[in-house]
Amino acid sequence: MGKVKCECGRLNPAGTILCESCGRALTEKAKQDKLVDMRYEGSARRSQTYNKTLIDKVWNFFSSVKVGIWIIVLLLVAASFGTILPQEFYIPSNVSAETYYEDVYGTFGKLYYEIGFHDLYNSVWFSALVAALGVSLVIASLDRVVPLYRALKNQRVDRHETFMKKQRLFAQWEGKLEPAEWEKIKEALIKKRYNVRTENGALLAEKNRFTRWGPYVNHVGLIIFLLGALLRSVPGMYVDELLWIREGETLQVPGTNGEYYVKNNGFTLQNYKAGEDPEVFDEAINRVGTVAKNYQTDAVLYRNKNNELPGAGPELTKVQEDSIQVNQPMKFGQFAVYQTSFRQDEMKAMHFALTNKETGEEFGEVVIDLFDQQAAYDLGSGYKVELLGYYPDFDGFTKEGEPTSKSPLPNNPAFLFNMITPETPDGEVSFAQIRNTMEPLGETTFKMAFKSLDTRDVSALTIRKDLTLPILAAGGIIFMIGVIQGSYWNHRRLWIREKNGRVYAAGHTNKNWHGLKREIHSVLEGTSVPELEDRQKE
Repeated sequence: MGKVKCECGRLNPAGTILCESCGRALTEKAKQDKLVDMRYEGSARRSQTYNKTLIDKVWNFFSSVKVGIWIIVLLLVAASFGTILPQEFYIPSNVSAETYYEDVYGTFGKLYYEIGFHDLYNSVWFSALVAALGVSLVIASLDRVVPLYRALKNQRVDRHETFMKKQRLFAQWEGKLEPAEWEKIKEALIKKRYNVRTENGALLAEKNRFTRWGPYVNHVGLIIFLLGALLRSVPGMYVDELLWIREGETLQVPGTNGEYYVKNNGFTLQNYKAGEDPEVFDEAINRVGTVAKNYQTDAVLYRNKNNELPGAGPELTKVQEDSIQVNQPMKFGQFAVYQTSFRQDEMKAMHFALTNKETGEEFGEVVIDLFDQQAAYDLGSGYKVELLGYYPDFDGFTKEGEPTSKSPLPNNPAFLFNMITPETPDGEVSFAQIRNTMEPLGETTFKMAFKSLDTRDVSALTIRKDLTLPILAAGGIIFMIGVIQGSYWNHRRLWIREKNGRVYAAGHTNKNWHGLKREIHSVLEGTSVPELEDRQKE
């Protein structure tokens, strides 16, 4: 599109409202308006000028503030969906997410998983929304900051009188200023840290122009912050995994690609005792019973020499040994392992004895690992026990008589056994729980009698690695600089011009008009320049 030539000779980009040089109104609307729109100095914005090609339409779409606000609203709504059910990070590590959500929350949980809400903040579509917000910030900023910079850079000292007449603070009178008055005004402005320029019988005093860039510095900080947030989904940049590890277990450290393993040598819980610190803890102990003084995991870190060999079993070499306490992590490389939580007395294994109901004679003991069951247990001499069903969190029977489990966690284990003996070679069915045995298919000769329960403590360790922190910190610092820059200063200007036996004076600021009016009054006091009127009040 062709440029617009002003009467002063300046060639302005198409769509310019006010001449970038002299300030004349270039559109009919601007000529008729009582006050000029100084938000972007009347400069031409690309989004309001071009709308032909696909690039123009994409640019115009993302340059809209309304679009940016809607993207933020969508992000907030999407984030709220992530709070309906626990995120994948918080579910037990020994259960697959697909199984867990369906077993615990039913059809809704299955749908929640399939849509991707279970790992919302790492999902492709949530990342796409964050990226769209970043694109909106970049385009909206460039659409405004480039023409604003160009207009402020090219502004002339001797602005046209029509430009000055359309300013909010304005005064005019017949006469002229004496040289001494010019000097007095210039000195007063310089004392107030204005940058003063004079040319052709005109004066332009300006200060704090840098504050106009505050919102765009904010945008730069936000863009950097969003970039850091998006980088968290890049493998190797960010790890924040919860590892539930039982006493005696050795598990792979998440996020290390099989390079590191950690072993739980033991868990320790220490509670405050009554009278140990009466001023602080006695009241809490009386109210809740126990107050934790310290809980820690004695851990051993191993390095796997075969982690780069596909299919090779781990060959572990001890690296370090440490006691992981709250706020005292075990650190290695770029990783830190934190003590997050714990579970005491988790069921580990159950002991049952194949018993003759009438005589009470036992024919062998079956130990069932609740996390690794066998299909059958041979007790010798023709005695054998087959495991027909395992229900880790038994929740009763269906109408058809089928046992059900409400979760995959061993909170209330129950078993369906087939007991094979020399007397009953076809087997007998027994349903057994802790201290409870049932005969679902009729009376039996033998039963699986509960003997004992093995328990162990479980530690919850958080594995953390964050290479995006410097980027997030830089974005946050830049954002705050923009906030301070735009909040504590304001861009102020004063124009004075003599022409054809008249003197014109006008003032403008991007905020705090009362402060500007008061400052101009103190500068012009004692001269023939009358007080500038606030024409917004007319």
